[in-house]
Amino acid sequence: MTPDDLQALVDLPMPFGKHKGRAIADLLGHYLAWFSRQGFPPGRLGHLLALMHELDHNDLRALLQPLRPPVMAERARTAGSGHSKAAE
Repeated sequence: MTPDDLQALVDLPMPFGKHKGRAIADLLGHYLAWFSRQGFPPGRLGHLLALMHELDHNDLRALLQPLRPPVMAERARTAGSGHSKAAE
């Protein structure tokens, strides 16, 4: 993991699927867990999804807040993480 990886989680949108266009950092925990069970895609996207899954699973999403633009940070803070321990 590098600082660039963490910034990419905030900056890069999901390129396909149900959550296409949503920042990787904003993907729901159960969606990341599904990828973990099914297998992450190859390459950088898979690496970033696996990293986001680890951050989510270990309740470390707050580490990404300082990397977000001010408007996005406030929106993410008020919207919640989407992570639910009860769903696991």
